[in-house]
Amino acid sequence: MSEKDIKSYLKKIPEERKAYFAELRKTIAQHIPKGFEESYQYGMIAYVVPHNKYPAGYHVSPEIPLPFISIANQKNYIALYHMGIYADPKLLDWFVKEYPTYCKKKLDMGKSCIRFKNPEEIPFQLIQQLLSKMTCEEWIQVYESRIK
Repeated sequence: MSEKDIKSYLKKIPEERKAYFAELRKTIAQHIPKGFEESYQYGMIAYVVPHNKYPAGYHVSPEIPLPFISIANQKNYIALYHMGIYADPKLLDWFVKEYPTYCKKKLDMGKSCIRFKNPEEIPFQLIQQLLSKMTCEEWIQVYESRIK
């Protein structure tokens, strides 16, 4: 992990989004299961399975740790990328069903990307629950079952 990269990234976030982005990062740090580490990958703040826990790394680039969650400040939104949602249909179904309970806006989502165009509407409580749904070991199992 490059702390320098993360600090530099955080400095570039527009002032009107900084508090929300910081709250999202804090929520993840406080609620992500043990075993994941904060890192900087693909130009984003990432939460990964470190090589000391999963030496094979990411199959696309084995020299980098296995990604799980990333957060990014994009041009028109804050994004949360959750690879577990992409790889586990049950987790995706749970999230899609729960989302309206926490947010009145329509869910804006890609395969793993959840987009928050209005940072005031980030459902932090739902994200806390999402983080508790998959341990590091479970993510490794799901990941391996999908790449084989």
